[in-house]
Amino acid sequence: MAAETPICNFGWKAVDFRLPGIDGRDYTLADVAGPNGLLVMFICNHCPYVQSIVDRLVRDVTALKPHGIGAIAVMSNDTGRYPEDSFENMKRFAEAHGFTFPYVIDATQEVARAYDAVCTPDFFGFNAALELQYRGRLDASRKQAVADAEPELLNAMIQVARTGRGPEHQIPSMGCSIKWREEA
Repeated sequence: MAAETPICNFGWKAVDFRLPGIDGRDYTLADVAGPNGLLVMFICNHCPYVQSIVDRLVRDVTALKPHGIGAIAVMSNDTGRYPEDSFENMKRFAEAHGFTFPYVIDATQEVARAYDAVCTPDFFGFNAALELQYRGRLDASRKQAVADAEPELLNAMIQVARTGRGPEHQIPSMGCSIKWREEA
């Protein structure tokens, strides 16, 4: 089921975490934040919305690095009900798409809940003070790529790197809902 992210809550402070990455390391905010900001991305392997943008996402995250923006991708789905999002499949997905950023698993779903993540993809763009400045979409693409789409996330995060503020006008991201574990 498609879900849409809420409007950006400007100034909301990033919540710290310690999550295991597919490379065997644990990651915290301090490990991944760049000098000018941080992009926290909730994604998964199986969502058609993520699959349609993943290569452009890798391209844009790579382009943000010289601007001092760090990045991390978090997978929070229930892997018991969605085995295609398993840790082993995360490794395969990241390798197949040439991830240049840590890909971590939020097995308890505590981080997704702390961030109020809604869907995959869900983007949280923070400034150097780790204050939320962007909660929009990558670009106009949904399940199908839009030719010559404006790189909204890239442009917004370059603005954040330069000014500390995100654009006032942001279009929500849309994707598959987070696959929450059923409470026992």
